[in-house]
Amino acid sequence: MAVPAPPDRSSAEGIASRLERLPTSLWHLKVRILIGIVTFFEGFDQMLVAYTLPVLTEEWALTPGQTTMLITGGSVGMLAGALVSGWLSDRIGRVRMVCLCVFITAAASLALAVAPGPEIFIALRFIQGLGIGGEVPIAATYIGEIAKSHKRGRFVLLYELVFPAGLMAAAVVSAWVVPHLGWRWLFVIGALPLVLIPFILRHVPESPRWLASRGRTDEADKQMSRIEAEVRKVRKGEELPEPRPLEVSVNATARPSPRELVTGIYLRRTIVISMLWFTGYFINYALTSWLPTIYTSVYGVPLDRSLQLSLLSNVAGFVGCLGAALLIDRIGRKLCLGGGLLLSSATLLLLGWLGAGTTGQVMLLATLATMFVFLCNMSLYLYTPELFPTRNRAMGTALGGAWNRIGVIIGPLVVGGLVGAGASMGTVFAVLGIVGLTGAAAAVFAVETNNRSLEELSP
Repeated sequence: MAVPAPPDRSSAEGIASRLERLPTSLWHLKVRILIGIVTFFEGFDQMLVAYTLPVLTEEWALTPGQTTMLITGGSVGMLAGALVSGWLSDRIGRVRMVCLCVFITAAASLALAVAPGPEIFIALRFIQGLGIGGEVPIAATYIGEIAKSHKRGRFVLLYELVFPAGLMAAAVVSAWVVPHLGWRWLFVIGALPLVLIPFILRHVPESPRWLASRGRTDEADKQMSRIEAEVRKVRKGEELPEPRPLEVSVNATARPSPRELVTGIYLRRTIVISMLWFTGYFINYALTSWLPTIYTSVYGVPLDRSLQLSLLSNVAGFVGCLGAALLIDRIGRKLCLGGGLLLSSATLLLLGWLGAGTTGQVMLLATLATMFVFLCNMSLYLYTPELFPTRNRAMGTALGGAWNRIGVIIGPLVVGGLVGAGASMGTVFAVLGIVGLTGAAAAVFAVETNNRSLEELSP
C-alpha cells in the first residue's frame, strides 16, 4: 500500500502537519507567557468592580439600579466585544486583535481611576468590557491553533489558568489596596499591560493556521519557518520530526461565514456550547459579583472580612481550573463539562434546601459550587475552539464568549431582582442550582474532541 505523499509545506494541510510534529519547547512557553500576562490582567480588570462596589455604594450613595448597572455595564461591553472581535479576528488576524483589545482594556482602566461619578464609571466600564470580551476568546483561539492534538487539553488549559489567577489576584490585591490606598489605585494597576503590547507584536508570530486558511500561504510558510527555527534553536539544532500527512483534507476554498456556524455538523455544536457558556457563567458571575455585597448587606459581615471570604471563593475557583487542566486529557471534555456543572448544581440546590441561613453555610457551599463551575467554565476555553474550522474558529469561539457575557449579564440581574423582591437566600441559590442542571443536560450532547487534530474535527 502506497504511503501518501506529504502535503505542500505552505498549504493549510502542510502548515497543520508542521505544527503537529513540533515538540513542545521553550518557544511555546515564551508565547504562552506573553499572551498569558495580558490575559491575566484581563481577568484582573474584569473582577475589580465586584471588590470596589461596596465602597462605591457608600461613596456615591448608589441606588439599587445604579449598583446593578455598575455590575452589568462592563458585561454588556464584553458581549459586544466578543461578537465584534470574533468577526474581526477571522479577517485581520489573531495577534493584532489581541493587541487592540489589550490597548482598549488598559486605557479604559486608566480612565476609570479618575472617574468622577457613577455615570462616567458605567460608560468607561462598557468601553473596558469591549476589550476584555474581545481578548479572552481570541487569545484562547490563538493558543489552541499553535497546539498539537496530543495533550492539547493540558497545553491550552495550563495557559488558561492565568485568567482565574487574575480573578484571584484581583481579590487578593483588593483586600489590601481598597482599605489602605483606595479603590482608584486598583484601576491604575489594571493599566499595566499597555507596556507589553510592543513585546507581543515583536515576539508573537501570527497564527500560521489562520494565514493558510486565508490563502496567504507565503506568509504562513514564513511564520512557520520562523517558529521551526526558534524550536530548533532551543533544542540546540536537533532536527525536527518529518511532517506526517493529515488523515483528512482541509477545505482550503471556503471563506469565513457566520452562516456555517448554524448549518451542517456545526449547528448542534453551536447549540450545545451556547447553553454551556450561558449556564456556566450565569452561575459563575451571579455568585462572584454579588457575594461580597451579600456578605455585608444580608449577613452583616464587615467589609474587610467580606473581601477575605470572596477571596476564598476565588481560590476555590482556581483549584477547579487547575483540576480541569490536569484531568481533561485523561477523562475527556464531556465529563469535565457536564460533571462540573452537575456538581455545582447539586451543591447550590443543597444550599437552597438548607435555607442558606448562616454565613458558614454560604461560605462553604458557595465556595464548593464556585470550584465546580470553574472546572466546567475553564474547559470551555479549550473545547469551543476545537469545534470549528480555522476560517470560522475565532467567530465560533467569540459566539461562545457572547453567550458567556449574556450569562454574565443576566445572572447578576436575576440575583439582584430576587434580592430586591425580598426572596430568601435559599431561593436565590436554588434558582442558580436549577440553571446548572439545564447546562449539565446539554453536555450530554457534546462531541468528544480529545486527542483529535483540529483539522480532523472541523475540516
